[in-house]
Amino acid sequence: MAEYRLMAAPNGARRGRGDHPQLPVTPQQTARTAAACFAAGAQALHLHVRDDEGRHSLDAGRYREALDAVRESVTGMAVQITTESAGLYDVADQLACLEALRPAAASVSVREMARDPQLAARAYALSLEAGTQVQHILYGPDCIARLRAWYQDGTVPSTLRDAIFVLGKYNPPVLAQPEGLAAFRDATADLRLGWTVCAFGRHERACLLAAVAAGGNARIGFENNIETPEGGLLADNAASVAAFVQAARDAGHSLKEC
Repeated sequence: MAEYRLMAAPNGARRGRGDHPQLPVTPQQTARTAAACFAAGAQALHLHVRDDEGRHSLDAGRYREALDAVRESVTGMAVQITTESAGLYDVADQLACLEALRPAAASVSVREMARDPQLAARAYALSLEAGTQVQHILYGPDCIARLRAWYQDGTVPSTLRDAIFVLGKYNPPVLAQPEGLAAFRDATADLRLGWTVCAFGRHERACLLAAVAAGGNARIGFENNIETPEGGLLADNAASVAAFVQAARDAGHSLKEC
C-alpha cells in the first residue's frame, strides 16, 4: 500500500514524569528510550532537552550532552532537535541555538519565527548554509499562509520543503481527529511539501494511519499522546511505536528504508 518514515517524539516541552513515569527527562533516560524506540521501528528521534528543574531548554550544551548520549546508546538513528519556544524563548534564542549546534535536522515553528521576520530570515539562511533539514511546524491556515508568503519573498529558501502538520492541541486540549488532515493537505497542495503528521490525544494512531495512507510520514510519542486508543495509559514510548508499526503493517503499509 504505502511506505512511510517514522519518528519518535518521546517527551516534548511540557509533560514530565508526573504525567507518565516512563517519560524521559534526562539525557540518559532519553538515550535509553531512543534505543528502545529504534528497536521497535522508529527511524528518527525528535529531541527535546530539559534544565535541572525539568523545564524545556534550548541550551546548546544540554543538547550536545543529549546528542552524545543518544549516539552512544543507538547507532543508525537520525536525530532532529527542536527550536520550539514553549513560551520561554524568543527568536534570538532560537537562532542562537541553531548557530551553536548547526544540527543535521531541526523543527522550526513558522508561527514562532514570525515574531521577528528579520531574525527568521537569518535562521532559515543559516540552516541552508549548515545543511540543516528544517521541518516547518504548521499549526493551521495562518502558518501555511505565512510559509507560502515566505517562499514567495525568499525569506524561506525554496529547497526547505519539509513540514509537520499538527492535529489537535495540547492547551487548550483538543483531541486530534483523522478528518483534520484534509484541511492541511488541501491548503498546502501547491507548496510541494514533504510532510509528516503528529496528533494530540488518544486518536493519535488513527490519525497517523490516515497520514500514511495519504502518502505522508508519521511522528509518534509521549510529546503528543500517552494514551491507548481506549483511553488507558501506554506502557512506554517503545510500546506506542511497536503498536503503531503493527497497525500500519496490518493495513498493508511498510517502513521506508532510509
